Amino acid sequence: MGNKAHRRIEDEERRARLGVRHRLAGVARAAGVEDVAESLVALHATDPATVFLAVGARLAGKHGVEGPVAGLERALYEDRTLTRMHGMRHTIFVFPTSLVPTVHASTTRDVATRERAMLIKDLAKGSAYDSAWLAETERLVLAELAVRGEATGAELGAAVPRLRTQYVYGVGTRQEGPQSLSSRLLRVLGMEGRIARGRPQGAWTSSRFRWAPTPEQPDPSDEFAHAELVRRWLAACGPATEADLKWWTGWKVTDVRKALSAIGAEAVELSEGTGYVLPDDLEPVRDYPEPWAALLPALDPTAMGWQYRDWYTDPAHKAALFDRSGNIGPTVWWNGRVVGGWAQRPDGEIALRFLSDEGGEAARAAAEAEAARLSGWVGDVRVTPRFRTPLERELAGG
Repeated sequence: MGNKAHRRIEDEERRARLGVRHRLAGVARAAGVEDVAESLVALHATDPATVFLAVGARLAGKHGVEGPVAGLERALYEDRTLTRMHGMRHTIFVFPTSLVPTVHASTTRDVATRERAMLIKDLAKGSAYDSAWLAETERLVLAELAVRGEATGAELGAAVPRLRTQYVYGVGTRQEGPQSLSSRLLRVLGMEGRIARGRPQGAWTSSRFRWAPTPEQPDPSDEFAHAELVRRWLAACGPATEADLKWWTGWKVTDVRKALSAIGAEAVELSEGTGYVLPDDLEPVRDYPEPWAALLPALDPTAMGWQYRDWYTDPAHKAALFDRSGNIGPTVWWNGRVVGGWAQRPDGEIALRFLSDEGGEAARAAAEAEAARLSGWVGDVRVTPRFRTPLERELAGG
């Protein structure tokens, strides 16, 4: 991947890149939600609130042109410029809709194939229903959605009684028990790109989504899709190591290496070993942004962007900031480093805790300004992360 001597990129330069490319430094804040999504490639959406909080942290001024709530609801449910779907590591993300075929071909398609095969196998073991019966059920569900435009799982179950079918899951195992077809089949159809999660029931923090039909999408080759996703990700997150890419994509290391080769990625030297950048991204950063602060939510795409995180998160703070599964909680950032955590208390107050003295009073004042900005657009909504961490629990009051 290039025969030049490897350039060394120090952690400080990586943090400068992060501040600008992830729309966190003041000069790089975005005007609209689509700009944020394009810059980050993928917004974690396992916890619905994360998407709104991640975008809100990156909009210019008080809340950008529209604000994160109005802007995201327009983009997701009206203009459909953004799409919520399964992506890397079986995780729900929000992607630019233009990137959906790439994600589907590179990542979700294989998972969907396995999920469908497992569903058919489980139905055959736990009921008298076969693949032909399942295909007819799908046809009825998709026809109902085409008429309605969008519907909840319960509404679809009322219209298509087959969807409420119960079968025995995990026959012969400790998990054996009755399961409804509805949630599992809708999940498979979503993974296959035939339906998508639409507007939720309730506020923007709700995870009870309606389902909507999807338009036909292009079907790129696996090779093109792997290369394109890696190209987009390196533009946002490079430099990064093979291990970072393997972790983020969930692919086999051979697929990662083929994609890096296909885009002509250049090797560079990092504090943790060999990393890669795009071939036109070797020039050193000349203009460092002014120091900046940010309050990022649990599972934020920046905090979860790399497998190796020591260049922006002090290992001594991981026990406070991460849960036992490796999910990061809400974090306070100063100039490209995690310096603390935050939580919303029941009365709405944004409580901060600094774990580092880096930045001193300037960092504290800037973080408090970000907390006030966050409170301004969140309003009366109360946000509790789905995956809670020790520091977040303590700050929130339990």
